[in-house]
Amino acid sequence: MMQAGIFTGYFPYSLDETAKKIRALDFNTVQLDLHFKDVDLGPGQITEAKAKQVRDVFRDHHLPVCCISGYTNIVHPDPAEREARVGYLKEIIRNARHFGTPYVISETGTFNTESDWVAHPKNKTEEGFEDCRAVIADLAQTAYDHGAVFLLETYVNNVVGSVEETVRMFAQVDHRGLGLLMDPTNYFETHNIDDMDRILNQVFDTLSDRIRIAHAKDVKRSGDDKSEKHADIGDDDALESHTFRGVGEIELPAPGLGSLNYDLYLRRLSEKHPNIPVIIEHLSEEDVPRAKKFLDGRFRENGV
Repeated sequence: MMQAGIFTGYFPYSLDETAKKIRALDFNTVQLDLHFKDVDLGPGQITEAKAKQVRDVFRDHHLPVCCISGYTNIVHPDPAEREARVGYLKEIIRNARHFGTPYVISETGTFNTESDWVAHPKNKTEEGFEDCRAVIADLAQTAYDHGAVFLLETYVNNVVGSVEETVRMFAQVDHRGLGLLMDPTNYFETHNIDDMDRILNQVFDTLSDRIRIAHAKDVKRSGDDKSEKHADIGDDDALESHTFRGVGEIELPAPGLGSLNYDLYLRRLSEKHPNIPVIIEHLSEEDVPRAKKFLDGRFRENGV
């Protein structure tokens, strides 16, 4: 059976209190965000001892860590900023096994300097793709050298956004240190959201073997609000990746609040990954019980 998990970052507390609150909601796995009130895991601050402390606290609460958030703009056009961002991502990758999992996730970034989720003309050029490919190849090798796997997460406004771009990236970086974070909502734009089942089937027909972890959020048209959307999740220090809710024509709400064909998604996902962790996101702490009830219901209805 599939496992419902949650990002730890939606619980802005100390390490122990975060684990207690998540376990009280009957989750049995987490995606680890390196953000706790009482443990500094920022750039240059990760140690083997701290990583094992985090791992053991979650294990003690029967919440094994299935993957780690490393989200950052890996192709930031400012060389110093890119070096800092990729450097911290590599720091996380090098310590992943100490945290209890091989999997570290990031999206592929944008050459836009104003936002990590807004498009830029260079994103869809050969130069931009090659630049991104070189960074991903380096991250994959770093991961492999440390017994880890870097998981690429697609997003339509980033360098790797479409199904075709994802397939091409894996063809060019065919490496044991690289895998795929499956989030089908990230493939949808205004031109293909009404062709949802075809896109979902295309994703699984071409990329199933690359999938290691899956996400659960939703997708819908944004209506009149075309701005970049962020939500207040009750944490002034929250990462933007946790407050982001979409930009332009497409909104990305919590699971069960959009139009994603969850039945098809979960059935196709279960074909080759029957026990995969499915991590809930894009919500506030108060909405977690509803979202978990929705996801558990879809698991049960589809027998996965």
